[in-house]
Parts: sequence; C-alpha cells; structure tokens
Amino acid sequence: MVEETLVLIKPDGVARSLTGEILRRIEAKGYSLVDIRMVQPERDILAAHYAEHEGKPFYEPLVEFMLSGPIVAIRVAGDRVIEGFRMLSGTTDPTLAAPGTIRGDFGRDWGLKVQQNLVHGSDSPESAARELALWFA
Repeated sequence: MVEETLVLIKPDGVARSLTGEILRRIEAKGYSLVDIRMVQPERDILAAHYAEHEGKPFYEPLVEFMLSGPIVAIRVAGDRVIEGFRMLSGTTDPTLAAPGTIRGDFGRDWGLKVQQNLVHGSDSPESAARELALWFA
C-alpha cells in the first residue's frame, strides 16, 4: 500500500552537507520525493510538531536545536514508506544505530543536551498525516 511520510533533515544534517546523500539513499530505496522545501522553522510549527513531548526535560533543548538552522522537509511516498524510512534512518541514538543506516553511517553522540541525529521520520500513518499538514500547509 502506497503511503506518504514526512522526512526532516535536521539542522545538523544540513550544516554537515548531508542533504544530497540522504536524498540519494531515499531514492535508492525506491521511494518518491513528492515535495521538498528548505525552511527556517518557526517555534509555533515546532511546538505543534513536538506537542507530545512538551513538559519533558529534553523538549526545550530539542526545540532550540531545531531552531538553530535550516531544515529540509520532504514529502516521501512509497509502499510501506513510514516503516521503511525508519529502518533506513536507524535507531534514535546514532551511537547504537546499525552501519548502513543514515544515523549509523553519519551520526554520533556529540555530548549535548539533545541528540543531534540528522533526520526525523513520521512513526505512524496518523503522525505522518498530522506532520505533513504542518510542514506542507
């Protein structure tokens, strides 16, 4: 079943010039890049995007990190793309992410308050619909 998902290349991925490589990996997996935007996110969009984390200790450092530079927002389509991109990205902690994944190959723990882990991918069809509506309104 063809799905759509939101992929964000976070400020660390953009700053480290990994956008092209990340897009290449998405396309190499056979997924379609439906829409791509480079944006400087605003706090209100990030607050809505991360609403479920509000009040948690990492919330404010995460929002500040996401405000620290441009983000590439991508609407990606394909069969089982939500699950597939999450496998392609690797586990949240880049130190533990498997080689061959985006985080496993390019991520590391920088010893900061919030994990700078290069990419975000929606975790469910419901999240994908909500997140795509935020970033591609």
